[in-house]
Amino acid sequence: MANTYTQFNVQTIFAVKGRENILTSDFRPGLFEYIIGILRNINQFPLAVNGYKNHVHIFFELHPTTNVSDIMEVVKANSSRWINSNHFVKGHFEW
Repeated sequence: MANTYTQFNVQTIFAVKGRENILTSDFRPGLFEYIIGILRNINQFPLAVNGYKNHVHIFFELHPTTNVSDIMEVVKANSSRWINSNHFVKGHFEW
């Protein structure tokens, strides 16, 4: 159909496993930037990424050919790998 446009704005919130307050201000801004990069690399348009000590909010425009669960799987897997590889928390980090 000609001249058809879509815009899906999605907000997701996910928490640290056990809701532990381990997302410290030392690396939290870098984490948010890293998540923005992940979203851009998978053709999503991040509008806002923020959070606090135990959770993250992501507000983004969902590309119409993808689904939220696949996007969140990629975001959570890559961001937790980034946290673990940089040793930002003691022990093993999980969402």
